Amino acid sequence: MVKIKVAIAGVGNCASALVQGVYYYSHKNDYTGLAYPELGGYYPSDIEFVAAFDVNKKKVGKDLSEAIFAEPNNTIKFFEPPRIGVRVERGPVLDGIGKYLSSKIELSEEKECNVEDVLRESKPDLLINYLPVGSEQGSRFYAQSSLNSGVAFVNAMPTFIASDASWQKKFEDAGLPIAGDDIMSQLGATVLHKTLAKLLVDRGVKIDESYQINIGGDTDFLNMLEQKRLVSKRESKTSAVKAMIPYDEFGLRIGPSDYVPFLNNEKICYIFIKGRYFGGTPLSINLKLSVVDSPNSAGVMIDVIRAVKIAKDRGISGPLISVSAYAFKHPPIQMPYDVAKRHLEAFVEGKEER
Repeated sequence: MVKIKVAIAGVGNCASALVQGVYYYSHKNDYTGLAYPELGGYYPSDIEFVAAFDVNKKKVGKDLSEAIFAEPNNTIKFFEPPRIGVRVERGPVLDGIGKYLSSKIELSEEKECNVEDVLRESKPDLLINYLPVGSEQGSRFYAQSSLNSGVAFVNAMPTFIASDASWQKKFEDAGLPIAGDDIMSQLGATVLHKTLAKLLVDRGVKIDESYQINIGGDTDFLNMLEQKRLVSKRESKTSAVKAMIPYDEFGLRIGPSDYVPFLNNEKICYIFIKGRYFGGTPLSINLKLSVVDSPNSAGVMIDVIRAVKIAKDRGISGPLISVSAYAFKHPPIQMPYDVAKRHLEAFVEGKEER
């Protein structure tokens, strides 16, 4: 069977959950927790990791199977992969380490690798960008490295690349697919908030005010204490919900609120919606969601990986509209979740171009 070869930039909690999950489902006959056990003829067991990049001294030089559990990673350990045979290489720092995160990470003293050389040698089908929030320069560096190396790009972070027309053209001209931006969880704050908003609008409720506040204890939330690293993240989450509401006269505030160290990789979300229905009668929704954050996006990423491979198999280049709308908060085109899911399935079945 043809393997889907994957490279990872940033071996943090999300990478840990993804790697654990690929091996977990490769060793189980039970596909509980996956939206699509099989997608376009591909299973999780068809995913093979071939390259990884990081800057943390505790991760660089280690086998990927070991690096995914190195501090400050703190997501749950639900499967221990065998030795993978992929050495974590020392990538460039650029703007990947913010002022708060720098207290948690000791930089590797190894010489920076030539990322493009590693990609050309390992020959991945796609590179996943899992850099820390706010890594604008770093994200664009890995996007350009993918282009130069003939590798498809998946932007899991809230740097706007797949949704940017200039980058879309670059990947289309290079004959490579791109998907993004900012991975959406299987059942997380954004998909729940946008689904609730769409439900209320469809049922004739006028939304007057809404907010979404998130707290957590991993390095993502620590990094977002630095407000300038939070700008694109807030825009990404806000645009996903706002696109479900067909009017501008309402109050909306979305964004992380605080870093709570003892929560580790648990994320707690509070959603509030206030509106009016028949006769102007008021209603309000107050909701609390608690999840382990990184496994919550790993299953979605497994779908993305397989969809990007399908696109490569078909020679499709440029932005992947359906999978991006299905799996990301800030895609090239926003869609309600149920609509995006139908478009993704039509694409996989060959009924839609992308």
